[in-house]
Amino acid sequence: MKSIHPGDLLNQYRIENLVARSGMASIYKATDMQSGQFVAIKIPHPEMEADPVLFERFQREAEIGQMLDHPGVMKVLAYNTRGQVYMVLEWVEGRLLRYIIHEEKKLPQERAIRLMVEILDALDYIHRNGVVHRDLKPENIMVNTEDHIKLIDFGIAGKAGARRLTFAKLSQVMGSPDYISPEQVKGKRGDARADLYAMGVILYEMVTGETPFSGPNPFAIMNDRVLNNPVPPREVNPEVSPALQEVLYRALEREPSNRYSTANEFAWDLEHLDQVEPAERAEMREWKKRKTSLVGNVLFYAAMALIPIVIFGLLLLVARHT
Repeated sequence: MKSIHPGDLLNQYRIENLVARSGMASIYKATDMQSGQFVAIKIPHPEMEADPVLFERFQREAEIGQMLDHPGVMKVLAYNTRGQVYMVLEWVEGRLLRYIIHEEKKLPQERAIRLMVEILDALDYIHRNGVVHRDLKPENIMVNTEDHIKLIDFGIAGKAGARRLTFAKLSQVMGSPDYISPEQVKGKRGDARADLYAMGVILYEMVTGETPFSGPNPFAIMNDRVLNNPVPPREVNPEVSPALQEVLYRALEREPSNRYSTANEFAWDLEHLDQVEPAERAEMREWKKRKTSLVGNVLFYAAMALIPIVIFGLLLLVARHT
């Protein structure tokens, strides 16, 4: 498949400037020559097109982006595969939520709730359409100048009816260490409730300036959430209300069955904090008791070390049958 250069698009789009570059693709701001509107053009790096894992991720993002139509989800306007691969997305003015948290450290409770309710509305929409994002984090949420949001980057999202097992899911299903759910850490397939857990972590970070679990490396962070309880939000920021703290605990339940079951349910509590009754929780009394598991750590590291071997074996198996 022929690699694409920004100059090849000049008949359809006028490239304005490069706005972002990741390990997978470059994103350019461009003008649609027909409509005169700004768009974003995502062009995969040449080496990505030869990598079945990354290329499948790019295709999945395009397919899901074209299927979804919601004001809180970045829309994929076009996806070209005829000789040259690129994705055209709507242009969104704004900043990543990550930059806002970095600059402001702690967001006022009212603003954090307002942003979260919008995010949960978009999340409820994608869940009802059979999509699980699986990589929700501040880096994947755009906030415009009027504080409206857009969910972006559906590269490792799961879609109902899609193949259950893909190389991309094997290698990247775990998402980002600070935001993945305990069940995903244990190797289980995360469903919509895993997205809600990630939203609990993001809300915790917005109102405290910190993530609820920590460690010297990604494996330690993931292991911490399986064994220990988060620091109570009000211990980090006394301005967090008892009702909001209760909502955060409900979102961060270790067992998915105890967590919010839908994004709409999560949002309803945020919008009706006066009706949320804080519970007597052991987590609030025992959070200072930190557990470690030597055997668990050894097994976890061993399992992670085996992932590349398993992926290589599967790739070899597929190669022999094609």
